[in-house]
Amino acid sequence: MKQFVLSALCAVAVTPILHGQNPAPGSTAAPLHRSRPVRVAPKPAPNVRPPITNAPARAPATIVAYSAALGRYQHARHTRYWWKRHFTTFVLVGGGYYYFDSGYWFPAWGYDPNYEAYDYDGPIFTYGNLLPDQVIVNVQRALQNLGYFAGPISGSLSPATRQAINAYQQDEGLEVNGVVDGPTVYALGLI
Repeated sequence: MKQFVLSALCAVAVTPILHGQNPAPGSTAAPLHRSRPVRVAPKPAPNVRPPITNAPARAPATIVAYSAALGRYQHARHTRYWWKRHFTTFVLVGGGYYYFDSGYWFPAWGYDPNYEAYDYDGPIFTYGNLLPDQVIVNVQRALQNLGYFAGPISGSLSPATRQAINAYQQDEGLEVNGVVDGPTVYALGLI
């Protein structure tokens, strides 16, 4: 059977040559190409990690630590023009202006002397383009749901809010600083 198929193929290929005719367009046999062997690499073993239990949630490495943010804080009174030369984003929240730097909102002392009422004089971590008071509201709600905070949801970093943050940080094995920082927000599952 193999010989019959092979002789039939040869006859079909040689017939136009023997008769001196040009083959019809579209009936030309495609040139024969040798196929190249395909090398298949073995699949890597899946990266299986054993589950970690009772480990505190840690913030990703891209989140600036509170201590580093505190070191960047411009805790000095400057004019509005100075602030605008050094930073690009400012917001008026509650009774004061804040500037944005490295994932934190900081009080902008002197930006507008008519608005300098700050509940907390330090950096407040932010995520998802939220303003400082919106982040604090989310933290207060999360702490309230976990039973750490019983006060009103106000968006203010009040002493009761700071005590609740302290208790949560201590229970979770985080740095106990009583402020809204990246690792605390991350541990609360807000980001």
